[in-house]
Amino acid sequence: MRYSPTVMRPNVQLRRLARVAVSALLGLVAACDGQGARPKTAASLGPSPSSTALGPFVDASASEASATVPINAADPVWGDRRAPVTLVVFGDLECPYTAKVLPTLRALRERYGAAGLRIVWKDDPLPFHPQARPAAEAAETVFALGQSPAFWRFWDQALEHQADLSLTALEGWASSAGVDLASYRQALAAHASAAKVDGDLVLAQRLKVQGTPTFFVNGTLLVGAQPVAKFADVIDAEAEKAKAKLAAGVAPDALYAEMTRVNWKAPVDEPEGDDDKEDTTTVWRVPIGPGPVRGRPDAPVTIVLFSDFQCPYCKRVEPTLKQVRDVYGDKVRIVWRDAPLPFHKRARPAAELAREARTEKGDPGFWAAHDALFDSQPNLSDDDLMAVGRAVGLDAARLKGALAGERYAAQIQADLDAADDVQVDGTPAMFINGRRFSGAQPFEAIRPLIDDELRHTADLLAQGVAPAALYDTLMKTAKTPPIGEVRRAPPRAGAPFRGLANGPVVIEEFADFQCPYCARADDTLGQLVKRYGAKIKLVWRNFPLPFHAHAEEAAEAALEAQKQKGNAGFWAMHDKMFAHQGEHGAGLDRRALDGYARDLGMDVAAFDRALDGHAHQGEIQADMDAADQAQIRGTPAFIVGGYFVGGAQPFGVFRRIIDKVLESGPAEVAPAAR
Repeated sequence: MRYSPTVMRPNVQLRRLARVAVSALLGLVAACDGQGARPKTAASLGPSPSSTALGPFVDASASEASATVPINAADPVWGDRRAPVTLVVFGDLECPYTAKVLPTLRALRERYGAAGLRIVWKDDPLPFHPQARPAAEAAETVFALGQSPAFWRFWDQALEHQADLSLTALEGWASSAGVDLASYRQALAAHASAAKVDGDLVLAQRLKVQGTPTFFVNGTLLVGAQPVAKFADVIDAEAEKAKAKLAAGVAPDALYAEMTRVNWKAPVDEPEGDDDKEDTTTVWRVPIGPGPVRGRPDAPVTIVLFSDFQCPYCKRVEPTLKQVRDVYGDKVRIVWRDAPLPFHKRARPAAELAREARTEKGDPGFWAAHDALFDSQPNLSDDDLMAVGRAVGLDAARLKGALAGERYAAQIQADLDAADDVQVDGTPAMFINGRRFSGAQPFEAIRPLIDDELRHTADLLAQGVAPAALYDTLMKTAKTPPIGEVRRAPPRAGAPFRGLANGPVVIEEFADFQCPYCARADDTLGQLVKRYGAKIKLVWRNFPLPFHAHAEEAAEAALEAQKQKGNAGFWAMHDKMFAHQGEHGAGLDRRALDGYARDLGMDVAAFDRALDGHAHQGEIQADMDAADQAQIRGTPAFIVGGYFVGGAQPFGVFRRIIDKVLESGPAEVAPAAR
């Protein structure tokens, strides 16, 4: 199976047939009230609030229930029904790529707000994800009992902790979402939400959804775990089109139906397998690294393999690679790079064993362990690994130490960083002289690429390139991953910072103490400080959002802490406020802020005077003006050495930029356009 930013079905026809079996259920659901509403069972009776802290949740109109991409009262919704743009998500709670889009959706919520964007969830549990269907029914049961606010709390937890979708975990998240557990258990046991899930599956069939996550933005198709910028381009364009429709006289209640009518295009059925096509012509700059190699260093074709010892598809591609070695011999070398997937909990220990084998016995020892590990898969427990170690002649004490102490964690992480740099989304992933080739495909599929590269390198040899220099020559003009848009924010003298005042990489963070995504991003920033130390200078810039009631006063509290206690005081207050941010607003109210000031040994009377008199309003406004000049619209947002990063992005996004700035200096920044 090929992995991509979207999890694809291994056999689309089988999935279609499975959906036909439940197609009658869609009619049953739609017949309940003529608008696709949930049948009136005990499990579906719950509060229907018009708004929550997340934003308004308003039922769909009749026109939306009959739209091309329909929305009805049975769908979990975030945002206002009258928002100009609606994002319908077909997702699978066990799909790693659905989880990967979680921070993107959070960033979009913050960027556009409930009045600018509505998000609607549709279930599409994939058949090869055994926990996806139970998780979908559990989520819809939570929705039935607690409506959209409870659903999104559950949804957040499920995707954050996707590795454990056990019934116990699902029940725990249902409880934390605020639903009555007795009702939840009763409804789940009765499969009260099964019809909703089946209805979504049939709708996905009708819309020809082929994988997860899949999105419809006002009916415009967008596939896969795309970056925030890609979504923003589509959303901004749709917002302008919606504005024009409203100006032309389309009623607000009819806007979504009209937009989907105009935008949705029925996909053309393609021959089976065409959905697996990928760009195999672009040459990526893929470093070989210091890892294990099979083949001669001057081989004309180099295959860099990113793989995972627990991945069944990585095991499945091994016969293909053996046939490559048998057919091409010294013309091909294979370079191994570890890419253990986060949901494969035994992949890293297995990688540690293989690395230990290389330490003890060189590359031949690594490949012997490699073969034994794949032979042992899926049995990769500690006992299984010790048995593999004995079979390949490893020192038992050294192996135990490697497994317990993660002796090779840095080497494995370096490979993961390299995989991230070339946008590897799953395993196995190969680069044939830099050309991407993904998935467990047969020899006949990989052979044309190898033959093409042999012809190419023969031309280079004829031009005088030395055999040992072939790969480096190819990499000189190869593609590198995009770093980010260059932006500038005017600095503010005296802004609080962490690190050395003259640190070579400056990270400016525009953030809001009440923003939950800023709190999440703080964990990533902590990882950056741990990894880079004095090489980075982290600067805080205030950007309190207007719909966060306590954000501005919290910003003033932090600046007053800086005034009284210096940078250390600011960061101490910063840490306290983020630590208590989730306490339903009470963690940032005035009483809480006064308590933090006392805890930090501040002059509380002076603290109160500063907050009452808005003594730091000028500093906050200067930061917000700087954000405006940098075209920053939401939080968190970062300018890293001159490069813009929007949202609570993963560690790797920051790492790539920091490494580039350390290597070649900050971006050459032109003044921001206004």
